[in-house]
Amino acid sequence: MTLTEAYLECRAIARREAKNFYYSFRVLPQHKSDAMCAVYAFMRRADDIADDESMSVAERRAVMSEWLQSWRDAQAGGESADPIFLAVRDTQQRFGISDDLLDQLVQGTTMDLEPRTVGEDGLQTYATFDELYRYCYLVASVVGLVCIRIFGYTDVAAEKLAEETGIAFQLTNILRDVKEDVERGRIYLPLDLMDEFGVSIERVRALASGAAMHPNERSMLSTIGARADEYYGSAKRLLPLIDADSQAALWVLVTIYHDLLLRIGKLDGDVFSHRVKVPTGAKIWVLIRGIGMAAWKRALG
Repeated sequence: MTLTEAYLECRAIARREAKNFYYSFRVLPQHKSDAMCAVYAFMRRADDIADDESMSVAERRAVMSEWLQSWRDAQAGGESADPIFLAVRDTQQRFGISDDLLDQLVQGTTMDLEPRTVGEDGLQTYATFDELYRYCYLVASVVGLVCIRIFGYTDVAAEKLAEETGIAFQLTNILRDVKEDVERGRIYLPLDLMDEFGVSIERVRALASGAAMHPNERSMLSTIGARADEYYGSAKRLLPLIDADSQAALWVLVTIYHDLLLRIGKLDGDVFSHRVKVPTGAKIWVLIRGIGMAAWKRALG
């Protein structure tokens, strides 16, 4: 497989699976868009292994271990027919992305396969927001740190802002996916926050099964939403620190994700009745504005 074919395979994966992310990829210069698709495809492969409910957790750990070993062999210069590995290795070389950053990204994915339980049912939980922050850092902030290396930046302050932008995105995902995560045996709402608002694990399960929400439960989710909203402030400060040809892409991504958070807020935290999402028409309008922004940046440059 040629490098061009490898990138095309990654783009096909991103177009099919990335949803919100792919809209932002489309306003990047071609070489940066290719790189983002490669990184996304790498993440998607790891996520798919971790979330494959046709296998037991033990089986998923074994498959993940085998996949990681194949990736490390490819990192070391070994032959690989995997188009994702081929494209990601090229992306690393072009944009100076360290092995450590990608290893941290996979570490975040594998956290869902680690034993972190309460009770006899094997439910995965996080005791405190600090623990949850570490998870969010590994699965989302590290992605942000990879992305800004593709986007381009010179001010080191961009790195902390990218970290916090990733936290904003992941907290938004956590709010949107509470119901689905419970069904998968995971609760990402910190247990200390649940205790603060008098919400038990059994009650969250009941909500996921259709029970009506109470004011304290809405307040608990609103508290997480408020934290996420604070971190979106970091995204706004990050925007002018990255290269001009990438600012429109970041703006598109942040605008779509922040819109998702705002829609959850308008529903007063009701993420149980239906899955909250940004309509395709609204995303396309953001994309059109992003294309205009990118054209304006090119004209100025």
